[in-house]
Amino acid sequence: MNSCTKLGLALLALGAGTLSRAADTRPISLEQCVQLAFQNNLEIQIIRYSPELAELNLAGSFGAYDPNFSFNYGADKNNQPGQTGVGQIPIPGNVNWSQDGTLGLQGLLPTGADYQLFGRLFSQRSKFGTGTNIFGDQTFGYQAIAPASAGITLTQPLLRDFWIDNARWAISLNKKTLLQEEQSIRAQLITTAADVQLGYYDLAAAVKGVEVQRQAVSLAERLLMENRKRVEVGAMAPLEEKQAEAQVAQSRADLISAQQVYNVAQNTLKRLMTSDYSELADTTFQPSDAFRAQPYPFNRQESWTRGLTQRPDIIQSQLEMEKQNVTVRFRRNQMFPTLDLQGTFGLSAQNQAGGATYDNRDTIVGESLHDIANVENKSYGIGAILTFPLGNRSARNSFRSAKVERERLVLRHKQLEQNIMVALDNEILAAQTSFERITATRQARIYAEAALDAEQKKLENGKSTTFEVLRLQRDLTTASRDEVRALADYFRAMSVLFRDEGSTLDRLGVRINMQ
Repeated sequence: MNSCTKLGLALLALGAGTLSRAADTRPISLEQCVQLAFQNNLEIQIIRYSPELAELNLAGSFGAYDPNFSFNYGADKNNQPGQTGVGQIPIPGNVNWSQDGTLGLQGLLPTGADYQLFGRLFSQRSKFGTGTNIFGDQTFGYQAIAPASAGITLTQPLLRDFWIDNARWAISLNKKTLLQEEQSIRAQLITTAADVQLGYYDLAAAVKGVEVQRQAVSLAERLLMENRKRVEVGAMAPLEEKQAEAQVAQSRADLISAQQVYNVAQNTLKRLMTSDYSELADTTFQPSDAFRAQPYPFNRQESWTRGLTQRPDIIQSQLEMEKQNVTVRFRRNQMFPTLDLQGTFGLSAQNQAGGATYDNRDTIVGESLHDIANVENKSYGIGAILTFPLGNRSARNSFRSAKVERERLVLRHKQLEQNIMVALDNEILAAQTSFERITATRQARIYAEAALDAEQKKLENGKSTTFEVLRLQRDLTTASRDEVRALADYFRAMSVLFRDEGSTLDRLGVRINMQ
């Protein structure tokens, strides 16, 4: 990738990690998962090409200032037939040799001015008959000319194309497009990091979910063993043993479902962290970060400020409005008439030689070039060209269309700001609610444990039934699952909040350098 757009990622406080094909169970932290995703995620690898393409387009737009060099050369020989003079004296024909060479350099300046440099050298030799001498031989005359010229013409717009033209318009748009594509990389990094966080917390919740279901199976199996003993000694009806067996079967089925959720969560996280899934297919990740919620100082105004200044999409929207401002400026300029100031400066030389011989025919070319080099025979010129399109409907309507589009972009930006504020407000409420649910579900699980313990003691004393114990076991399992889900929802809500603030990378200690 070009060095100007190569993505540099400074991952602060993220531990290094490598992956192996060996089947194993590996503890892994959230920071390690994010680092591996930044290194291997295919979506990030794909989006990294966008700034390079935008930079190539920008570099190409500067090609408008590349000069065009031209060179023309031609050589001719022209034979003209002879004639019959007075007294039937034959006059031989004429022979002309000529060479013509032209050099040119033409280009555009950043001021909108057009320049043309030119140089021309023309050389012509002629041999012509003059008659017949007293000995009857034909006589000839010779002539050589070598005109040369050089100069420059500069045309500077004073109205249309003065403060902005097609070249400067394209360059300005491509510069802002490059900035937009850099924000696209940042947006993808934020999205990937948030997806990794969500996947990590889902996996942690799935681990807890499997533990809850294993505990439910253990409780059901223990109750079944105790009931069988009571049935064997005649202290309990066989129906209650069947009820316990049914609960064991149901708990095992729920465990299988929980393990399926766990396996899917594993695969989801793996997909985000690698470009070759086969490398991780046999690896099992074990989240090492504590699955405990910490209170967060929510501040709606601070979240709004971050969201309205840091989010990649809001920055891209601002850049889009800036691009449209440039377009409006360009379209306005195109409504003006064309008024070009044109100046010329030229040098010329013309040397010639003639006579009965060609003795000086080769020196006149050098003399002409010498005259040009010594800046002899100068010429100057200045003028103005005014072109006023009648009606000019195309330019006027293009300008109006550009202004309408600018107004639409402003409203879209305002709509985006409003949507961001509403979304952040809702996400703060969701996170606060989830955190409150954690306390409530924890208390519900503690109460369920106490109720089950008390009911089991009553059953041992013959004061309760298996049905009641099984019901309280199910209540405990439900309360435990609710606690795990409340924790997972809180972590997910915080991840989504930070993502929509645009602060995910800052909170992870990630710096992005476009080099």
